[in-house]
Amino acid sequence: MGLAVGDALGVPVEFESRENLRNNPVKGMMGYGTYNQPEGTWSDDTSLTLCLLEALIEREYKVTSLTNKFVKWYEKSEYTATGKMFDIGRSTYDAINRIISGINPVDAGGKSEHDNGNGSLMRILPLAFYLKDEEDIEKRVEKIYEVSSITHGHMRSKIACHFYIEMAIRLIKGKSLKDSYLDAVGIIQEYYKDEEELKYFNRVLSGDIYKLDESEIKSSGYVIDTLEAALWCVLTTNSYKEAVLKAVNLGQDTDTVGAVTGGLVGIYYGMDQIPNEWIEAIKNKKLINNLSQSLYNKMYRS
Repeated sequence: MGLAVGDALGVPVEFESRENLRNNPVKGMMGYGTYNQPEGTWSDDTSLTLCLLEALIEREYKVTSLTNKFVKWYEKSEYTATGKMFDIGRSTYDAINRIISGINPVDAGGKSEHDNGNGSLMRILPLAFYLKDEEDIEKRVEKIYEVSSITHGHMRSKIACHFYIEMAIRLIKGKSLKDSYLDAVGIIQEYYKDEEELKYFNRVLSGDIYKLDESEIKSSGYVIDTLEAALWCVLTTNSYKEAVLKAVNLGQDTDTVGAVTGGLVGIYYGMDQIPNEWIEAIKNKKLINNLSQSLYNKMYRS
């Protein structure tokens, strides 16, 4: 729910400039705007996250089950807020069409440097719950790479997803935001010490990204920008509400920055700290609640 609320807050102002939002900031759940959708409508970020949630709930997780759900979302508008799919990234669009044509799902995602949008980062969060008790980092990495590569197969995107999941796992286990961030920094630095792509994560791995000024934070759809922006919002605020509002008011890719931020602070602060009026506004929240509860039951009661 934390991710979905962040997504829905950002949907009406996606592509708005930071300057415009500084003059007319998002203060709560709004309707219409960019996609002319009613208040509380969430986008592809939440839809594809729900696909992964449901795939992980099934008796035996299989990547083909996940991609079948992606296709149902794309072709039949399943897993949507209002019964109509209205937003899809170019890399995700291309990958799903490759899957439909018969390409192996793990080979469907683009692998060039230009295929580093935030489309796998935005939907990867449920893996943190699935992998929280997996102590073998190689097995964690294998699963993270597999899920990312469906739409985004470049190493940069996969490392971003890996960082996000390592931080989320530590939040699930009760660590503080800063300690979870620093733990993830250490893990990624060690695991990728010989990886050329690590240079793109210098600001994330500095251990003090929260010291940057807002003017130094970008909020585009580039995976590095999104990860940096989300971490900055998470680490420079003191509540769920403050974090997600800060995220969407950065402008540009507001729904995804809101979702990626909301996923982390949703874990840390908990459902009780999400404003009730925002939750009430969320469309098709029964689907979100049912799948979230089912995952919780499987992870904690099985």
